[in-house]
Amino acid sequence: MKAALHLAVVLVLCGCRLLAQGPPNPPPQKAANPWTYSLTIDGYIVPDQDGPSYASPVFTADNKVHLEARYNYENQRTGSLWVGYDFTFGKTVQLALTPMIGGVFGRTTGIAPGLEMSLTYKKIEFSLSNEYVFDTSNSSGSFYYSWPQLTYSPVEWFRIGGVAQHTKAFQTGLEVQRGFLVGFSHKQVEFTTYVFDPEQSPTVVLEVGFSF
Repeated sequence: MKAALHLAVVLVLCGCRLLAQGPPNPPPQKAANPWTYSLTIDGYIVPDQDGPSYASPVFTADNKVHLEARYNYENQRTGSLWVGYDFTFGKTVQLALTPMIGGVFGRTTGIAPGLEMSLTYKKIEFSLSNEYVFDTSNSSGSFYYSWPQLTYSPVEWFRIGGVAQHTKAFQTGLEVQRGFLVGFSHKQVEFTTYVFDPEQSPTVVLEVGFSF
């Protein structure tokens, strides 16, 4: 009788301990990759003989899938919508590639395959944004656009470098414009000044960018 009583007490105590512990913790779930967004506005101050000054806003959204909307980029009074995919490689030397396809509409209408890329090593970065616009309304209007730049950042918030562009948005005496850039950043805001063809009639681009 005493042995049965002792067994009953042990079983009750074990049951109470299991109830106090509760169910096992569920395994941690992987956090979903959040979307990141950016808005960049370029203000072009163009010499009078080359065309009117204008602004070009670009909005992007990324979560491996890359979405982008542009205006006054391929041409003035022209918009474009893009979809692509982000690839990243490397640690010490970091390579980022975003192949894209876009639809262009407005003053210029067409289909455009494009590529955005960056190659970063420590404080040096080379980046390139380029595309080829197939003009569907006039094949002679098809053209290639590119914007390569090479920058050096002695500190995290400051960068300087060289830049070039081949564009149809305004006409210049040179097929490819070359120049320099100076940029500053603070938290999620960046401000960059580009000066193209500084020895002739310079084109100045004032850029402000926000990331969130």
